[in-house]
Amino acid sequence: MTKTLDEIAKFVNGKLICGRDDILISRISPSKDAKEGDISFIFDKHELKKISKTPLHASCIVLPEDIEGISCPKLIVENPKLAFARLLELFNPTTLPPQGIHPTAIIGKNAKIGEGVSIDAYVVIGDEVEIGKGVVIYPLTNIGNKVIVGQGSILHPGVVIYDKVKIGKRVIIHSQTVIGSDGFGYIKTGDVHYKIPQKGEVVIEDDVEIGAGVTIDRATLGITIIGQGTKIDNLVQIGHNVQIGKNCIIVAQVGISGSVTIENNVTMAGRSAVSDHVTVKENTILTAQAVVMKDVGPNEIVSGFPARPHQKEMKIKALIQKLPLLVEKITVLEKKVAELENK
Repeated sequence: MTKTLDEIAKFVNGKLICGRDDILISRISPSKDAKEGDISFIFDKHELKKISKTPLHASCIVLPEDIEGISCPKLIVENPKLAFARLLELFNPTTLPPQGIHPTAIIGKNAKIGEGVSIDAYVVIGDEVEIGKGVVIYPLTNIGNKVIVGQGSILHPGVVIYDKVKIGKRVIIHSQTVIGSDGFGYIKTGDVHYKIPQKGEVVIEDDVEIGAGVTIDRATLGITIIGQGTKIDNLVQIGHNVQIGKNCIIVAQVGISGSVTIENNVTMAGRSAVSDHVTVKENTILTAQAVVMKDVGPNEIVSGFPARPHQKEMKIKALIQKLPLLVEKITVLEKKVAELENK
């Protein structure tokens, strides 16, 4: 695929400077590897410093207005990262499998299959399932009974959806993710761990994306909910009865215990965790490896174990670094005190 700079500028709502609008672009490349016919990006001044000694051979550089010193043709945009994402879609359109039901797929009783659906090889769909218009289900996916999959959703290979899960519109679920497995609940009686039946549901709202290898447990009673627009990275564990709000970002290897409430616009960085029955209030950020043991937020940044306000945690860590020196001073003082007492 090739596009002129004029077409690209209009597509990303940018302003072309120092370049002919009829130059043809056929590829997006990193600035250090780019050549004639490529378009590259400089997202901020920090990145500009990294490449300042590298010759730029791209036919055009996309960058924000506050970056100067680039002599080749420039395309000025308000948000270079958004332009980057849109041009990646333009030059690398997603190829979906053909519409229709593969002959090896197994479809249960009374299943409702919408128009334009693609159900690939060795997919298993249970009884009374509803598959919305334009849904794509890749090979070896297993969908239980009475599941609803909303319009335009994509289930990648090997996804497992247990019974009675509701998936909204335009949801993307990546490979080997399991949704609706039993919550982890037991009562100890004598030497036996007696299993608490997990009879609730899972609801995934519209425009959610769930990474690979994620597990989302069904509620014991009631519903486990993932709110609209939330994005979940790979290898995340979400326990039973968890309520996650809208537009949250949950990064890899996060662990969320049962009955936790995560309100809207929360960010959980990698390997952070939340103890059971805790609320993380809206607009809160958990830094990497933070462990929340009690309610936090709203509008806070917390870190450490147990999680506390980030600035306080940084002061504590700085003081910990001084402990060896403090121990040496205390040892010296103890010796002096002992000498004075002996006199």
